[in-house]
Formats: sequence, structure tokens, C-alpha cells
Amino acid sequence: MDLRNIAIIAHVDHGKTTLVDGLLKQSGAFRDNQAVAERALDSNDLERERGITILAKATSVEWKGTRINIVDTPGHADFGGEVERILSMVDGVVLLVDAAEGPMPQTKFVTSKALALGLRPIVVLNKVDKPDAEPDRALDECFDLFANLGADDDQLDFPAMYASGRSGWADMELDGPRQDLTALFDLVVDHVPAPAQIAHRDEPFRMLATTLGSDPFIGRILTGRVESGTLKAGETIKALSRDGTQIESFRASKILAFRGLGQQTIDVAEAGDIVTLAGMSKATVADSLVAPSVAEALPAQPIDPPTISVTFGINDSPLAGRDGKKVQSRVIRDRLMKEAESNVAIKVSDTPGGEAFEVAGRGELQMGVLIENMRREGFELSISRPQVLLREEDGQRVEPIEEVTIDVDDEYSGAVIEKITGTRKGELTEMKPAGAGKTRIIAHVPSRGLIGYHGEFLTDTRGTGVLNRVFHGWAPHKGAIPGRRAGVLISMEKGQSVAYALWNLEERGRMFIGPQAEIYQGMIIGEHSRDNDLEVNPLKGKKLTNVRASGSDDAVRLTPHINFSLEEAIAYVDDDELVEVTPNAVRLRKRFLDPHERKRMAKSA
Repeated sequence: MDLRNIAIIAHVDHGKTTLVDGLLKQSGAFRDNQAVAERALDSNDLERERGITILAKATSVEWKGTRINIVDTPGHADFGGEVERILSMVDGVVLLVDAAEGPMPQTKFVTSKALALGLRPIVVLNKVDKPDAEPDRALDECFDLFANLGADDDQLDFPAMYASGRSGWADMELDGPRQDLTALFDLVVDHVPAPAQIAHRDEPFRMLATTLGSDPFIGRILTGRVESGTLKAGETIKALSRDGTQIESFRASKILAFRGLGQQTIDVAEAGDIVTLAGMSKATVADSLVAPSVAEALPAQPIDPPTISVTFGINDSPLAGRDGKKVQSRVIRDRLMKEAESNVAIKVSDTPGGEAFEVAGRGELQMGVLIENMRREGFELSISRPQVLLREEDGQRVEPIEEVTIDVDDEYSGAVIEKITGTRKGELTEMKPAGAGKTRIIAHVPSRGLIGYHGEFLTDTRGTGVLNRVFHGWAPHKGAIPGRRAGVLISMEKGQSVAYALWNLEERGRMFIGPQAEIYQGMIIGEHSRDNDLEVNPLKGKKLTNVRASGSDDAVRLTPHINFSLEEAIAYVDDDELVEVTPNAVRLRKRFLDPHERKRMAKSA
């Protein structure tokens, strides 16, 4: 059977996973009466809740005698480690672009990786049936984007289609019949080349592992594209590290191939196909699985280095151990090491005391997803403020810079530009009208300046602004950037908060807790209206007397308190504060420092 391997890349919420749903349905991958969830490839609970793709996943469809392996890639740059590995398995990419928004930062990030690998793109302008769609403008922006990213002539001569993933149609012309996705299937078969590896089927078996997983029945499994040769189930192969060192020799107990949404056992893996192997105990991502006669490892795609780090520690607050079952540092360490093994964009290291662990990754969203997964598994953690990783280049200290694309109502653009270019040391690179009374602002801002900015941005734009960011490069250190200006309200007592006390404290600032909340000494219960921290008593009840007077016995009416999401809490805390994360709660607290730690932090400040 003919083979085609393609990846679908798009910005968050441009309709990538919905389009894959349509491809699966119209290719006959489902039975007519089969119950299938919407966004079938978003199998992870967090993916469904947030509407984003976090893990790269593969599926396959058959079309007129050709098997098409389709890889759904994450749209967010924080999960770029997945993207860089996955693109090495395919021969072409379908770039999906919202016809109203045009190519966005995350599109640019993944596309630059695809073009650098020499992959030929197909551009699909999605959601052309929306009232604000401008497909011609979006197509021009795609061409400009490819040219700016250094695409060659073949890549610039890309075919374009107009589609609606939700309605399940794609056509070469904007005013086409709008019936089904036949035109897209045919274009993929005609435009994307068959895997070059097919010509090497007579050579010894070689395969580069790109994703790691586990199965409750067959154990550790590795997925990748077979680069040469064939492999039968039961044959012995070996795993080589990047430098060619042998890791282990094992028997390929099972070979699985993607068929529709599931995987099926096959007898033979052939060059060019994307398959999953079982039987190994040590081999991991970026290792080469080869025949016993092969001595050299396959070249692995380099992964961009992490840009931020977060400290994961045990929960040592007075409320520790009430919600979660996994609270020991040993258990936390094992879980983080397991994550680092399967996610090459994450690096884990021990801190000097051994009670906490430094986890380096791509961004706040990637860290937030890891922490959210851990709390759902029953872990209790204390999380520090994210720190940007700096490095030395030619004797100069450099820091990561991000390209920020902001769509904001015209009336708020001044406040946004002032914050971005002023206190946060950003550089404005482009500003243009985006239609419908909106302005698009593009700026290069240090990663340090964006930590904790999103909440402030939503306040400045009255919740109407949209901010997207992507790693741009490294630049000389920009100097000090001021952190959070407001101080916090800290509880001086332990117990349950009282509505009357919170009501009296409202003039001091905004509350983070409501009445009857469990609190302890050192816990942060609100934001102070001034720039200093203030210790308060949220347990102070009203003194009862026999005297009643009109006006003094009014009912207590509390302003709704701020409910932080996990990412917002991590971005909000200061250097001397921690986020306490349990399966049922996210709390902020002051760090319980010993005198030596206090002295060290005072010196570094």
C-alpha cells in the first residue's frame, strides 16, 4: 500500500483537531453507528478542558489505496519539544490558518521548524464561513511568513485550500461546492512525497524513537518512523544512545501500527511506516533502535533549551497531608524523573538540600500542565516563582526574549504599549490596525518581563485583549525589571476565616479567600492596597452586646474574592512566597525561611 506521512500544524484554537475529526469520519475510520467524542484525538482530560493539544498524537486513514499517517501536533510553543521530534517523522505538513486571524505566533514557531527540515507545506485557510473571515489577506500573510522564515522556491510555491473543519468540507476555490474533504485527501496524496525510506527496505533495520509511552499490558513502548529495513515481531534488536553506546539488547515482543483512532498489532514493520515497538526496558526518546549488525546511531533533532525554571518542593504548611496521599520528596522526585524521561523539553535537577527539585522547561503553561497533572494524581507540592534561565555567550550574559502578539481594542492600546515598552523593557516592532476597532501590537519582550503580566494585561484591557507569545531568541541582559508592586495581606492566626473580619479588611485590599476558609499563620489571604506586606487577623469576630442600635447591625456583604487559577497563582507570587498545591486547593503563603536563607536572599536582592 502507498504511504504518506503528514503533520497538521496550527495555532491554538484554529480548528486543527476538529479538522482531523472530519478526516477520520469521511475516510471510513469509524463505523456508521460508532459513538465518537468531539475532538477525538484530544484524549487527555486537560486537553478537553482547555481546548488545546498538549501531546502529539498519531492516527492513520486509508484513501483510495493510500495509507495516510496523520500526526496532530501541539499548537503552543511551551510544548515545542513534542513538535521538534514529531516533525522528523513526516514528509509534509498541512498548515491550518484561521481565515480571520491569519498566521499567529505559535504557527510561526512550528512552521519555522518544518521549513528548516525541508518539508513541503499545504496551506488550509480554515473557518472561511465566519462573518469576519478575510481569506485573501490571511493567504498573503502566509506567503510573507514563509518568505521571512527563509522558505525555498518549492516551499513558496505552496497549494492553498479553503475549508471549514466544523462543517467538514475543503475546496481549492473559495466558491467551490463545499460538500466534503475529498479535495484535501487528493491534494495530500498528490503533493506530499512518499517516504524516501521505502527505497531502503533491503538495508538493516533502523528506527529513531520519538515518543515514549507505557501500556498496562505490554509495558514500555516507543513510537517512531522506520528509517530502513524491516522488522518482524519477535526479532532481537538493540538500542543505541545518541553517541552510539549500546544501552540494551531486547526482543521486539509486539509491533503496533496506527489504524484509525486505535493501534493494531502487525507482523512486520516496514521502512517509511510509523510504528510502536514494545519489549525494551531502558531505551527512551532520541535513542536509535537498530538491527544487531548496525553500529552507528541515527542523528537526533536538537531540542531548544529550557527558558524558565520552577522549584518543586514538599508541602510543609500546617495543612499538609490532608488532601493528597503523595507527599514525600522521594515520591515527588520519582514522578518528576519519569516526566523528564518522556518529555525531552523538561530538565530536572536536585537542589543542595535534597528536599526540593529544580524543574526547567519552556514556559509557564508547560509547568502549569505538569503541576495540574500531578495534583490530580494525588500529589501535594509547594511551588516557587518561575525564574528565567540566563546563560553566557562570548563573555556576555544573555536572556531569552519572546515575541508577543497582542490584539487589543484601540482605546486600550496606549496602556498596553506603555507597560510593554516601559517597565517590562520590551521593544515595539510592529503596530497595525486589525479591523473591527482592534489594533495588533507585536513586540520583543524579555521572558522575565512577561512573568505575572497576563493578569495585569487583562485588567488593563477590561478582559477583551488577546496575548500570544513565542520564544524569539537570546539577547543581552536588559537590566532590572520591577516585579509585583502591591504587597500582600498575611494571616497572623490559624483557624477558619470569619465573614465579619473579612468585611472589615476589605478597605485594606482585595481578598483571595472567602468566609469559612481554612487558614494558618503565614498564609496570604489578599492583596494589600499599598506596596508593603501587612499582617492581619481574619478570625476576629464581632463583639456581642445586649445593646442594639440602628445601622450597627447591618448584614455583612462581602465583595466576591479573587479565585486564582494554578497558572495565575504561580505567576503572581514573589520570590519570598510559595504556591501550595493540593488535589483540592491552591493557596499562597510566605516562604518559611531559616535565618541563613533570609540572609542569602537579602544579599542577592
